[in-house]
Amino acid sequence: MNKYKLRFKPYGSIAILIEWPKEINRDILKNRILFKRMIKMEMADYILDTVPAYNSLTVFFDTSKIKYSGVVKKVKEIYEKKYKDLNLPYKLWKIPICYDESFGIDLNEMAKSKNLSKEEIIQLHSSAIYDVHFIGFLPGFLYLGGLPEEIHFRRKATPRQKIVKGAVGIAGGQTGIYPRESPGGWNIIGNSPIDFFDVNQDRLCFASAGDRLQFVAVDKSAYEKILSKVKAGTYIIESKDYGQ
Repeated sequence: MNKYKLRFKPYGSIAILIEWPKEINRDILKNRILFKRMIKMEMADYILDTVPAYNSLTVFFDTSKIKYSGVVKKVKEIYEKKYKDLNLPYKLWKIPICYDESFGIDLNEMAKSKNLSKEEIIQLHSSAIYDVHFIGFLPGFLYLGGLPEEIHFRRKATPRQKIVKGAVGIAGGQTGIYPRESPGGWNIIGNSPIDFFDVNQDRLCFASAGDRLQFVAVDKSAYEKILSKVKAGTYIIESKDYGQ
């Protein structure tokens, strides 16, 4: 597992911050997920919680059972071990997106700035396969890696006070979907009719870190039909299992 040179830092008095190289890619994602899995398995008596980010994992521990120095020693030992099964099963989710101008309110600005047509932006955005790195900011907000460099675009200098639920945005090298109405500074290029967070489901968010997403462009008519099924509770997100 010891593929990267990690940095270990104290995070307050009750946690350790483990840092990977500052890159957003699937190899680091897989390494972080597997390391987290092994830490939780081998240190179950000491660990209170773990919080992932693109290039880090914060591990909170029970100070009544173990000291910081003991945590550092143990996690380093775990990372140096070789494990027989390093497989990372995942689902590929197909997410419908409508890029109609009524939704994609920043498409024109992006197209002019990037010297691309709106159709080219849509094609680039919907042809990529994205990795789910972690969930945060809002419940059900998926932090995705894999946005094509051609459509990286600066975050807005002044955030909007209201971004509608389902809005699909781009900020820097990231893309994501707002799971509910929220303020936000991302550039909005479309909207998804599905629910990314549902308190009525056993799994509040259908996706997990390590899963992958691909956006499927749909027109306004198809969007409305899907939205009706979502509201009726009959829509099933298309997905496929890999690495099982």
